[in-house]
Amino acid sequence: MPDMRIFFSFSDPIVDLLGEWAGTLTVGSILLRLSMATVFAAVIGCERASKRHSAGLRTFILVSLASAIAMLLDLYFFQLPLLSAATVIGVAMLSGNSILFSSRNQIKGLTTSAGLWTCGIIGLSAGAGFYTVAVVSFLFLLCILSWLPAVEGWLTNRSNHFEVHLELKSRSNLQDFVTTIRRLGMSIDDIESNAAYLGSGLSVYTVMISVSSQELKKYKTHSEIIQALSTLDYIYHIEEMR
Repeated sequence: MPDMRIFFSFSDPIVDLLGEWAGTLTVGSILLRLSMATVFAAVIGCERASKRHSAGLRTFILVSLASAIAMLLDLYFFQLPLLSAATVIGVAMLSGNSILFSSRNQIKGLTTSAGLWTCGIIGLSAGAGFYTVAVVSFLFLLCILSWLPAVEGWLTNRSNHFEVHLELKSRSNLQDFVTTIRRLGMSIDDIESNAAYLGSGLSVYTVMISVSSQELKKYKTHSEIIQALSTLDYIYHIEEMR
């Protein structure tokens, strides 16, 4: 089997470190590539599973391993990206199916979907023998999933705009809520009634709120504002939608 690296100007530092066997299709290199795809996916899958997402450990491992196998088969039989291209499409479809719409008009699973698709690409990289690309991509993905949520949450909680899921005890309380929001130095950009709660006895809305008061912008986070609103007698439940 010819060395596939001759078709590329890129020389993988890990291949240079391990030796020529890692850059060609040998039993050792195949085991290394499949192991790398499996271990990296397992780490990402554990991170997702620990946060109770629908796609967890086994899903990520299977996607990454299948991607690596598809790339190996392409290199061995075709030397053209036939199976690997089909794998990318398949993973994209699977990732799309992990996106869910909740009864609160929230879209859930976007991060897991993107992570699943990225994990498939990492598997393809490992299967192709681009070890350095796979390692660096894995580290970037792990950092993005592990560290950025805290940064993203900090920025979101201090934005001048936020969206809440609002459950009122009566439809007549909506005007009271609007009046209270304006009195606190905020404005309502949009109110949408949630039909999923018809017949529940509650009046449920999705409300987009903007903070206009300079004092609120400087001193209050979304959590503190929502905590204060939740003490109103006519509000059954209120929470921020993310």
